[in-house]
Amino acid sequence: MSAGGSSGHGGSGGYYPAMVENESRVALVTGGNRGIGAACALALAAAGNRVAVGSRGGSAPEGMLGVQLDVTSVESVDKAFSEIEGELGPVEIVVSNAGIVRDTLLATMSEDAFQEVVDTNLLGAYRVVKRATRPMMRLRRGRLIFVSSVVASIGGPGQSNYAASKAGLIGFARSLARELAPRNITANVIAPGPIRTDMTDALTDAQREAIVAPVPSRRMGEPEDVAALVAFLASPAASYINGALIPVDGGLSMGH
Repeated sequence: MSAGGSSGHGGSGGYYPAMVENESRVALVTGGNRGIGAACALALAAAGNRVAVGSRGGSAPEGMLGVQLDVTSVESVDKAFSEIEGELGPVEIVVSNAGIVRDTLLATMSEDAFQEVVDTNLLGAYRVVKRATRPMMRLRRGRLIFVSSVVASIGGPGQSNYAASKAGLIGFARSLARELAPRNITANVIAPGPIRTDMTDALTDAQREAIVAPVPSRRMGEPEDVAALVAFLASPAASYINGALIPVDGGLSMGH
């Protein structure tokens, strides 16, 4: 049988025998109260999932469960998951999106600035996913989706801390893909390029032009471009995609 042939495990069967199209599952989006995270939450809800949004403020788009979640605190993570499990049920989809930037050239970057970014962006993902996988392993299914960055592949001046934290997500996710695949849990990474957000809207025209100049598409992406991929990776149709690094960057990272 060829690699592309049918193995009798097509569709929503095989690795996810209990997961069918339009089945309502519980999803958590960290940092989901604005920008890319909010778009991901809306896309998952539109696909019929019950969505919880975790953020430090606890706000969420209308119709979703908002929980206070500080990814730098194990206690906060555990409390948030307990609340979600009590209100909606066990989390089956995690979108690890929470992150911060502290851009500074290495010569003037403090150790605190480096550690704070890694603690939020990388260790924060570890804390959330470690808590999430307990019920996933009992259910024998789950989806872990990490929002990294094109900077993880191509680097960025003044972003050594951010790039290191986002590159770490790739190795972390691929190790989890190998560890958890026997339990029918996939782990994939999305690497957005320049995406239009409130932060980029505040830039000058010249600053925006400099950002999009190296992008073959000559434009920024929209949060919905990332959200569409998140929704697909969370769907039954993506059950055989595991350990992937998928750019959403208009071609910026080609060859990396």
